Amino acid sequence: MKWMLGLLFCSAFTCFSQEAVAYQLFDKNGKRSSYTKMLKAIDGADIVLFGELHDDPIAHWMQLLVARHMFEKTQSNFVLGAEMFERDQQERLNRYLSGKWELKTFTDSTKMWSNFSTDYLPVVDFAKENKIPYVATNIPRPYASKVFKKGLASLDTLPAAEKQWIVPLPFTVDTTLSQYKELIEMGKEMHASGIDFAYAQAIKDATMAYSILQNWKPGNKFLHFNGSYHSDFHQSIVWYLRQANPKLKIITISTVNQDAVNKLEEEHRKKGDFILVVPNGMTRTM
Repeated sequence: MKWMLGLLFCSAFTCFSQEAVAYQLFDKNGKRSSYTKMLKAIDGADIVLFGELHDDPIAHWMQLLVARHMFEKTQSNFVLGAEMFERDQQERLNRYLSGKWELKTFTDSTKMWSNFSTDYLPVVDFAKENKIPYVATNIPRPYASKVFKKGLASLDTLPAAEKQWIVPLPFTVDTTLSQYKELIEMGKEMHASGIDFAYAQAIKDATMAYSILQNWKPGNKFLHFNGSYHSDFHQSIVWYLRQANPKLKIITISTVNQDAVNKLEEEHRKKGDFILVVPNGMTRTM
């Protein structure tokens, strides 16, 4: 009788332990993968776009691990960049990275995301400690908002000093891409035509791609952090990178949430070269 109870206890414990999984990696086709396999693919890339869910602690933890790995492999040829910093914040970011500013001075002078200290500061400090360039890649928020409210033409009258923070105008927007088509439909609920919602996203994507290429050169490795939507399905930022340089070797990682992590749901297939699945019950940071 005792051995039967022990067997039942072990079985129950095994089931519980199988459920307590923080993440699972898959390849683009939905086949289970591993962190080691992902790193091997990353080693062969010029640019890595790590798509996150902004409030996901597992994605942020893994971003730091990937940054450490890429730095160890490349040393002085490694560059970091992120959507979370806007191009007009670069000088202030550089002052903190160089040690000219204390953290409080930096955070007081720069509008930070609410989860900056827990989710983004660790990678920034890693860059600071190892003298790694960290690029503020995103368009300043007011300009993207202006596009959403008044269209792309509203940027034409900006003075040259302000246009330096934006991808050179005019720029191409391929509204046949599924990511932008989806935004157009979403935008129709908020805006007369819906097209300007897609344009506001596209100018972010184009500016981030432009920023990456301004700071990348052959032989370098660039790790970029962005919301998954900005690189899912090899569209958006990736599309703009490939328009400028089709020969780039790009690896994308997409973060998704599912109730169960043992199998990749069909809708998430091909979102990235690797898909990081985190259970829906995971603690959020925003």
